[in-house]
Amino acid sequence: MAASVLAPGRFTLHNVPRISDVALMSELLEGMGATVVHGAAGSAPDVLTIDVPEVMVPEAPYDQVERMRASIVVLGPLLARFGEAKVSVPGGDDFGHRPIDIHLRALEQLGATFTTSHGYIHGRADQLVGARVLLEYPSVGATENLLMAAVRARGTTVIDNAAREPEIADLADFLNAMGAEVEGAGSSTITVVGVESLHPVTHTVVPDRIEAATYLAAVGMAGGSIRLLGARADHMAMLLVKLGDMGLRVEDGGDVLVATAADRLRSVDVSTLPYPGVATDYKPMLVALLSVADGVGILTENVFAGRFRYIPELVRMGADIRVEGHHAVVRGVDVLSGAPVRAPDIRAGAALVVAGLAAEGETVVADAHHVERGYQDLVGNLARLGADIS
Repeated sequence: MAASVLAPGRFTLHNVPRISDVALMSELLEGMGATVVHGAAGSAPDVLTIDVPEVMVPEAPYDQVERMRASIVVLGPLLARFGEAKVSVPGGDDFGHRPIDIHLRALEQLGATFTTSHGYIHGRADQLVGARVLLEYPSVGATENLLMAAVRARGTTVIDNAAREPEIADLADFLNAMGAEVEGAGSSTITVVGVESLHPVTHTVVPDRIEAATYLAAVGMAGGSIRLLGARADHMAMLLVKLGDMGLRVEDGGDVLVATAADRLRSVDVSTLPYPGVATDYKPMLVALLSVADGVGILTENVFAGRFRYIPELVRMGADIRVEGHHAVVRGVDVLSGAPVRAPDIRAGAALVVAGLAAEGETVVADAHHVERGYQDLVGNLARLGADIS
């Protein structure tokens, strides 16, 4: 959606979920002058059209960026197309300190300049110029911002230590369809040859591997089996290895994953790492699974320092979890007990819902708006699988 800013005209995106983050990004683009329609009459509900005008207001205001940190990714395309951008310093999920300096330093190497005042980042670039950029960390957002800026820069940009997530490769496919020249996306080195102009396209968005992982965790917690249509096993390889080690049987049918949990799962040790490692977004679900698995598992968080803030909520449900620095030691219990809990962010909220499936009695998850940011009809889908949920 952010990349659509790069060219005027009508973009059509398929496989776009009806979640509040998509609605927020739609608001942001509309505030800049675009027209966004999700599930228009006569089209499928997952189809999103974006009409991008010739003239836009290159500004992302506080009230929108504060609600969704990911909207910082409009910075690169705005600089590339308009030579300026005014973006609020991001808010979003509270995972601890997550500076955006890596985004700004990367864009500065292409010739952008930034000043910060009154809570806004002001960026300028009369002409972005290709350069070799070494990212200090393979940040997804920084890689996306740099990629979208580089497609309109003069000359060649090489991004070293780039994020390798499937979503980066999907963005590169989208940009190449627009007329960009991007090679190597999905690897740690991406090469971009800048082009003079881009054009609107129709694109099918890659399936959401974090959503798929949530349903895999649900069947691991509650038992039974599930068929996930459209889930990509190749995007979740390391996670599937870990789930297999725990005893969850997952069969890859190409366009469908079939997962079965016949017995109580076994504990394993897990470390979060940038892709292709186990994503930090999977970890709340894995902690929930380990809380009822047989044995003791240690989870090590290597990405975001503050991402254990949901653990006291699981402890309220009877989980036996001890946090030591960036490690969580999880001793599996026979059964959790339902309790009122609070969702601190998207994935932790989903993990608490999943934990409630395996808890005796009723679990009430407050601040459920966090969950709605990342899941289309989680309640309805779980209910159709047999959960007693509303």
